[in-house]
Amino acid sequence: MFAWRRTAVRKRVIVNLADKAFRGILWAQRGPLLVLRDAELLEPGRVGQRMDGEVVIERHQVEFTQVLATGGD
Repeated sequence: MFAWRRTAVRKRVIVNLADKAFRGILWAQRGPLLVLRDAELLEPGRVGQRMDGEVVIERHQVEFTQVLATGGD
């Protein structure tokens, strides 16, 4: 696991993809997958949409990840 992921695991992050983003707690990194809990779908021009369960994202789709400061909701 890369150093930034060790630092970011169990913290609130925004994972940015090409056309949307997810805000949630980076719960785990399992091989090529990132697992978010308590996640919300963020799309341009739309209100954030809460996601049920875990969101699993393939790492190759990730443009960049932001680790939010405490209370960064």
